[in-house]
Amino acid sequence: MSDIAIKLENISKQYRLGVVGTGTLSHDLNRWFARVRGKEDPTLKIGQSNQLSQAGGDYIWALKDINLEVKKGEILGIIGKNGAGKSTLLKLLSRVTGPTTGQIKVNGRIASLLEVGTGFHPELTGRENIFLNGAILGMRKWEIKKKLDEIVDFAGVAKYLDTPVKRYSSGMYVRLAFAVAAHLEPDILVVDEVLAVGDAEFQKKAIGKMQDVSKGGGRTVLFVSHNMALVQNLCPKSILLENGSVDLYSDTDIVIDNYLLSSKNQENRIQKSQFLKSIVLINSNSKETNKIKTRESFSLKFVFEDLKKIPFASIGVIIKNSKEQWVTSFTSDMQPIEFDKDRVKKEKISLFLENVPLNPGEYSVDVSISQKGDGRIEYLENIIYFDIIDSDIYKTGFRLSSYFGVFHLNGKWEIEK
Repeated sequence: MSDIAIKLENISKQYRLGVVGTGTLSHDLNRWFARVRGKEDPTLKIGQSNQLSQAGGDYIWALKDINLEVKKGEILGIIGKNGAGKSTLLKLLSRVTGPTTGQIKVNGRIASLLEVGTGFHPELTGRENIFLNGAILGMRKWEIKKKLDEIVDFAGVAKYLDTPVKRYSSGMYVRLAFAVAAHLEPDILVVDEVLAVGDAEFQKKAIGKMQDVSKGGGRTVLFVSHNMALVQNLCPKSILLENGSVDLYSDTDIVIDNYLLSSKNQENRIQKSQFLKSIVLINSNSKETNKIKTRESFSLKFVFEDLKKIPFASIGVIIKNSKEQWVTSFTSDMQPIEFDKDRVKKEKISLFLENVPLNPGEYSVDVSISQKGDGRIEYLENIIYFDIIDSDIYKTGFRLSSYFGVFHLNGKWEIEK
């Protein structure tokens, strides 16, 4: 195993739904009392399980029979829909939790960045957290001191280094967390979606650093993201997770193509939702279509069912391009839309988008259904596809294309006299 950084053998992870010990003391007592009385768990949220769960069962397999080898110095992308098992896999590798079955062999020290603030103590200062994380990695104090200036400079938090991190913005938090994880010389760096918090400049620095860590230091990077362009830019090889199993392990271009194709060809996506029953796109001529011109207005019309089961329901819409990059997003919380508590079983809702400045290309829509203050209940990926087509907006015969970027803003050339 001299050239292998990580080896997974028949790894599976099972969770039990509604088990005592998974929430607050109050929730645990309510669960126990309901179980004694033979009643339904009062703390369970309305939700969905993946295809590895047994109908009516108390258990769900988040991962099933994973076998994988990752070589030293490799940057491996991990791709998959929400609920595919990506975060669970990284938590197992980071020893946040253990596998139900199978064996994990790790050759070296692991630094993990699973979410904003992972491994940071909110009451400690940035400086104190740097030394704490270094100690956890087994580094000596003098080794951490050698890296301190480099970490602070990369994160851009010198002014706030002796401030408790609980006062940091999410951007500062993730910059420092990434800088610590990347600069304290772990043998394996695990990064899960956190780059979405940073700005474009930080993302560029972070990608460069991960490439340096792999190529220069011969260290291993595991990278999870829904941003296909980022994965394509960073990872020569990737795996595709589907329902808790490795569906494909190949060159990243091939894996991305398979992921996008499986998403597009997936049938009965709406049938899997407990609440969303239909979605259509209506153009400026009030016709149902899947083709829209650049700068044309259109509406997304939804039919929901049983939303009254969700107190303070919130609907989210995410528009993505063909590489799964977020183009824009909306939530019903943005405007004072209030659902009637006494509403009928079905609820019709529309989102009107005016003069949409998208360049030609293929786009898709994700829909989320949440309860305000209590998290996401359903997330439906690629629920509808549509094409933006060129409309010769300048009336000159010039054809716009995706070559000119995602957006096409109003612009006018003039010669100054």
